[in-house]
Amino acid sequence: MNNNKAFWNNTVQAHIESDFYDVPAFLEGKSSLNSIEAALLGQLDQKKVLHLQCHFGLDSISLARLGAEVTAIDFSEEAIRSAKELARQCKEEVQFIEGDVLQFVPDLEGTMDIVFASYGTIGWFGDLEKYASNVLRYLKPGGRFVFVEFHPLVHMFDDDFKEIAYPYTSSALQFEENGSYAGGKGKFEITCWNHSLASFFQAFLKAGAELRHFNEHDYSPYACFSGMIEDQPGEHVVAQYGRKLPYVYSCVWEKT
Repeated sequence: MNNNKAFWNNTVQAHIESDFYDVPAFLEGKSSLNSIEAALLGQLDQKKVLHLQCHFGLDSISLARLGAEVTAIDFSEEAIRSAKELARQCKEEVQFIEGDVLQFVPDLEGTMDIVFASYGTIGWFGDLEKYASNVLRYLKPGGRFVFVEFHPLVHMFDDDFKEIAYPYTSSALQFEENGSYAGGKGKFEITCWNHSLASFFQAFLKAGAELRHFNEHDYSPYACFSGMIEDQPGEHVVAQYGRKLPYVYSCVWEKT
């Protein structure tokens, strides 16, 4: 996991400067939230929201702009440092915490109306049961976990989307990354997991959550995979497969 942390520390400044994240537009007021998650989050005014794996804070600050009282966690000290500075520039109050999502924060137990995580999060750790348990412990009774993630099917392909290279669900896989999806330099050995829908669902059912929403989406809001085209405004697909694949899934779990 230390290699993963080094990788993410290395990406922060490159991501801030990238067109992918478009920080200048964000500073002018553009929200970083996509329509998929915005619809599931709903009205946020005066809601207490915990944002997991917040990176350098764009979504966290977007949530605060919608009236939420936001706490955000990430294990990268560089990301948290930059997130705090970005919130200061945006004049929004967000409590940013440096920490691993598998390490529970006792002071937050039972305090949240919503826990939120999205896009490229759960592939960075293997223990879904611990993750699900922590999420439920943070929520108030009746609180919701709003989650959007890339579909495990797309992670089975090789980098060029020409063949199936990886299993649908996996133990730890080792990769060498040179840069990232949004720029940056340097080679890093990273560890990732591909979690099947079944393993994800089973973890939350075991934790005692009730499923309130589930959907699979035949596009990605981000052009973050090789060979993607913008099929419709803001909707990206791999050119040779079009909308034949599920690229993203979304769900809402409730603590009863």
